[in-house]
Amino acid sequence: MKKNIVIRNLIEHSCVKYWEVAEALGITDGNFSRKLRKELPRKEKEAIINKILELKNEKEGEEN
Repeated sequence: MKKNIVIRNLIEHSCVKYWEVAEALGITDGNFSRKLRKELPRKEKEAIINKILELKNEKEGEEN
């Protein structure tokens, strides 16, 4: 079973790329992918989810 499924689903349905999330977090996309291999602690997960939502809102703002 895949780990961090909430984060993965949010990325897939937000039209945000994995590399964009990694860049926003200040890490490489490879490190971000490795990070997602193991279930993350709740606080770290929440921080990533918030960053994804920020990026999604920015993209939606650019489209309008």
